[in-house]
Amino acid sequence: MKHIPLKTVSIKHHPELNEKWVQEVIAAEPAILGLGDLALIDKERTQPSGGRLDLLFKEVDGLVRYETELQLGATDETHIIRTIEYWDIERRRYPQYEHVGVLIAENVTARFLNVISLFNGFIPIVALQMTAIDTGNGIGLHFTKVVDALRLGLVEEDEEILEPADRSYWENRATAKTVKIADEILELCKTFDPSLELKYNKPYIGFTKGGIAFNFATCHPRKSALNLSFKLPRSEEIDVKLEQSGLDLLEYARWGAYRIKLVPGDVTKHRELLEQLLKAAYENRG
Repeated sequence: MKHIPLKTVSIKHHPELNEKWVQEVIAAEPAILGLGDLALIDKERTQPSGGRLDLLFKEVDGLVRYETELQLGATDETHIIRTIEYWDIERRRYPQYEHVGVLIAENVTARFLNVISLFNGFIPIVALQMTAIDTGNGIGLHFTKVVDALRLGLVEEDEEILEPADRSYWENRATAKTVKIADEILELCKTFDPSLELKYNKPYIGFTKGGIAFNFATCHPRKSALNLSFKLPRSEEIDVKLEQSGLDLLEYARWGAYRIKLVPGDVTKHRELLEQLLKAAYENRG
């Protein structure tokens, strides 16, 4: 088989091509990015800061959104900061979705790789290196993923590394009223498993089943509220139920958990829905 050398070109220095052309190509066929089955939500999306997000995509069969920034030539600080800024704006505006920042450049430099390694895992960012190939009949774009979004592990499953605590620790760190919400959640959970008990750790209040850690959900008391996390795969059905309930829904966690802010009275008010979701998380964990 004869090998045909590929002729690559620089779009940044091309006399006819430009960033707008690249944007239109990707918008028309987002599958070329290699990030899955994506649909375009918006182009040149105006941001409160005055800038414009180049491209915004969403998963066709999922709830992940990709805030995408394009750059011709080599990566630089401005585009890295812009990618993070637009990711942060969109995730705050639409916390019901999981958000991933995407930076596309013709040359992802070693300096960028060093910078991204400092905060990857806290800020999910994908870096794609774009190569333009002159086929003789036109220009083809090829994308290589050089940085993938790091998904954090489930710390609460590593019980041996957690420092133990007690109820007084959490009442001092938060308040007795918000810790009491954890008691109300436990009461709900005992309707489907009477053996469940609370376990006080310094990072959170978890659950035990028969004396063994069984964290299908975790409680994080604060001064005025308690953040409840329960592990269930993201689904449109659950999203709709939570949005219609009026509960204070927080951003879906990248480790696979819904998060809700509960204030005193919420457990009683939303008892049926919370019991249903906690039972589903319990069965999913089992």
